[in-house]
Amino acid sequence: MPYGPILIVDDEPANLSALRQVLDSDYRLVFARSGVEALAAAAKHQPSLILLDISMPDMNGYEVCRRLKADPRTEAIPVIFVTALSEAGDEAAGFDAGAVDYITKPVTPVIVRARVRTHLSLVGAAALEKSHRGAVYMLGTAGHFNDADTGVHIWRMAAYSGALADACGWDPARCILLELAAPLHDTGKLGIPDAILRKPAKLDPEEWRIMETHTTIGHHILSQSEAPLFRVGAEVALAHHEKWDGSGYPHGLAGKAIPESARIVAVADVFDALTMKRPYKEAWPIERAIETMLAGRGKHFEPRLIDRFIEILPRIVELKALWDSREAVGAVAA
Repeated sequence: MPYGPILIVDDEPANLSALRQVLDSDYRLVFARSGVEALAAAAKHQPSLILLDISMPDMNGYEVCRRLKADPRTEAIPVIFVTALSEAGDEAAGFDAGAVDYITKPVTPVIVRARVRTHLSLVGAAALEKSHRGAVYMLGTAGHFNDADTGVHIWRMAAYSGALADACGWDPARCILLELAAPLHDTGKLGIPDAILRKPAKLDPEEWRIMETHTTIGHHILSQSEAPLFRVGAEVALAHHEKWDGSGYPHGLAGKAIPESARIVAVADVFDALTMKRPYKEAWPIERAIETMLAGRGKHFEPRLIDRFIEILPRIVELKALWDSREAVGAVAA
């Protein structure tokens, strides 16, 4: 991905020259020779990374870093201290000021290149995650645009999905991925007629046949991307209405033939649907919803997932309260 320049800050021309020789062939560089110049350059050029000296006469690097982190325009820019100060206390002070890394002088070119490459890759990953979150928000909202009274359903059930995945032993990165992908489960409703989505009564058999196609429509839309987030989203969109006993749709998958991601989302989706108001029903009390889901244990739902869901019910209730409060004040956002 294209990066902004790297800002190098040092009051010694020889040090600026040394870093220029190390990095100039691979990156765009901007230079500053004082703390004041550094703050102005950071605001003007919006660098992707700052290499910052500590011992400067007008304003030391710790203070520069603290000011950068206090300014909304520059707070997200990672700072690496490049300094002759090498005591453990110096490094600790640097991290306390907000730096992400610490390189000691005299610099070693291979170390500088490796640290810069690593932190720019993290900048790229953060930017990609931000863009993915934006895409999820748009697609999730679009999928429910004509689905009356769903409110914050997609975000609430996504939070439930992440919590349940965590309870099942998923690593943190996979939990986050599933929580991001879960709101995409009904993307296929983009292809369902408004009259069906907004019908204030139960659907007739033909209407249900049409409604069921939202799974394959959603899968078709999301599978156009090779990004891991959208691959999981496509998987969930296709299979979140499959049932453990094989009686679901669209393919009648059973047991572990259903992707675990979709099995988890199915539990979260149904719990939220039961405990929220819809055009054709009032919100059910949590106790009644759990009774119904227990009746579906081994039929609709994988038994292990229902057991885990009940184990973490206090956490689920907390998440429900959080999202209900956001819905009440209109703070519906990804």
